Amino acid sequence: MKTRDLFVFPNPVNEISARGVAAGVVTMSAVAIATGSPWVIAVVTYGFIARVLTGPTLSPLGQFVTRVVTPRLGITPRYVPGPPKRFAQGIGAVLSLVALAMSMGGHVLIADVVLGMLVIAAGCESLAGFCLGCTIFAGLMRVGVIPSDVCVRCANFSAEVVVEGTH
Repeated sequence: MKTRDLFVFPNPVNEISARGVAAGVVTMSAVAIATGSPWVIAVVTYGFIARVLTGPTLSPLGQFVTRVVTPRLGITPRYVPGPPKRFAQGIGAVLSLVALAMSMGGHVLIADVVLGMLVIAAGCESLAGFCLGCTIFAGLMRVGVIPSDVCVRCANFSAEVVVEGTH
């Protein structure tokens, strides 16, 4: 595998796998809160950074979910655009980095609050299929902060929704 091929985020993304990864994030973040362990937060942080850079390729959780869990579920894949999922992973990376820095700096309560935010967001994704990061991504596309060529499918979907809503 060439280095440039390594740093590719999948597009589209199997929503079933994304929800499985989110369930893993919920579990690990809850363990980090319960134990106060910066090492667990470091694992969560590494996972987010790995997934932003390479999708599931360098993420042990991503590999476990895509190669072991999802195939055994027997659920038909549901593909969604990759760029909003990558954006959501980026938000998770920033939040987990903040939590790690706060934890290592002795600000455990702040770290726990930030981890709690991750639990809520990842919980919404894993349990209900609602991706908060994807929703923020769509809003940023609507106002022009994220150009439509970043996710043509997202831009077309937004246009279709507006057209359908005007009939």
